[in-house]
Formats: sequence, C-alpha cells, structure tokens
Amino acid sequence: MRLIKNASMKNSFFFFIFLLFVSTTQGQNNPEAVSIGTQIWMKTNLDVSTYRNGDPIPEVEDSAAWAELTTGAWCYYRKKSENGKIYGKLYNWYAVNDSRGLAPEGWHIPGKDEWTKLSDFLGGDTVAGGKMKETGTTYWREPNAEATNTSGFTGLPGGYRGGRDGGSMFILKSETGAWWSSTEDSAEEAWLQFLSCKTGILKRNNKNKQFGFSVRCVKD
Repeated sequence: MRLIKNASMKNSFFFFIFLLFVSTTQGQNNPEAVSIGTQIWMKTNLDVSTYRNGDPIPEVEDSAAWAELTTGAWCYYRKKSENGKIYGKLYNWYAVNDSRGLAPEGWHIPGKDEWTKLSDFLGGDTVAGGKMKETGTTYWREPNAEATNTSGFTGLPGGYRGGRDGGSMFILKSETGAWWSSTEDSAEEAWLQFLSCKTGILKRNNKNKQFGFSVRCVKD
C-alpha cells in the first residue's frame, strides 16, 4: 500500500510540474492582445531580449557603438530598466529584420501595408491616432489631443533613440510613441509610424535603420 501511495504522490507531483510548465509557456507565447478589425495586435510593446530561436539580442548602451551597428540590438530608453517595464525595449531595424525572428512564435512585425489596414479600419490617418492612444496624462504629456483608445491599441509614448549619428540622443518620451514596420524604404532607412501628444493623427515617416524604436506585433 505504501508503494502505491508513494507512486501516486510522485505522479501527482510530476503532473503539477507539467501544468506549471504549460501555463508558463502559454503566458510567454500568448501575450495580451486585442482584435481590431480582422487583425489581432499585441496590447503592449515588445520586450524580448532573444530572437525566436533563442539567440540573444545584444543590449547596447554605448552611443558610439550603437551608431555603428549593422546588426540587431536593443536598449532601454535612457538606458533605464524601469522604462522597459512601461514602454518595452527600443530596437534598431536590424533586429526587426533579422531572419531569426524578433517576434514570438505565431506573431510577426507588421509591414507598412498592415499598419495602413489598421488605420483604414479606424477611419483613416486623421482620426486613427486618437483611437490608438491611451487616454489621460499618466504617461502622455498634455494635451494628449483626441485620445480615446476606442481601438484598445493602448499606444504609449515611449520615445526613441536617434540623433544625427543614429544613437546619441534619447528623444520625446511622454510626447511621442513610435513603432517600426518591417518595410524597408532604402538601403539606409525603413518605415515607421508614430503618435503624438499634440494630435490625433497617425503619422508615418522613414528613418535611419540605426534608430531605436518600439515594436508591436500582429498575429500571423
């Protein structure tokens, strides 16, 4: 009887460990998401330090080193980890474009056309931005114009890393939220989209691939 009882306890223990593993794995692979039209978007900015295959993505703090990169890297805004807890990490475009995959399994970095599809569903660029911004001024600087977050996108103003040399300045946290697309514009630049505290417009621009911007993922 004691052998049967011990075997039962061991089986229960291993079953518990299995459930814990499954729960943890599901949490990593299924981040909080929101349906917007026919798309499913992550509700938070990406905050990973490895590629999909497990290879590490270098954290690069030094400005001169960042400005010389032609491979993937990430940093926190102003190199402070507490910013990452709110805004996620800033990535250069080389990380976005790395064949090992920056997005978790089942997700991908949206291209320019997918951002346009999101905007069109929300009524076009002139009003989409307000529907994508988190309301209030906890994170956004006043006036956080036209912010309603009716889409559930919950865009936050994480700022970016840039400057003339590509990496010496951390700019516009609390005023601007900016996200890379996977769409290249030229050998030096790629497309991004951004929100501003001053307007409800969703804006697009092309910037140097060395710049560090936030990343959002969309479901495959």
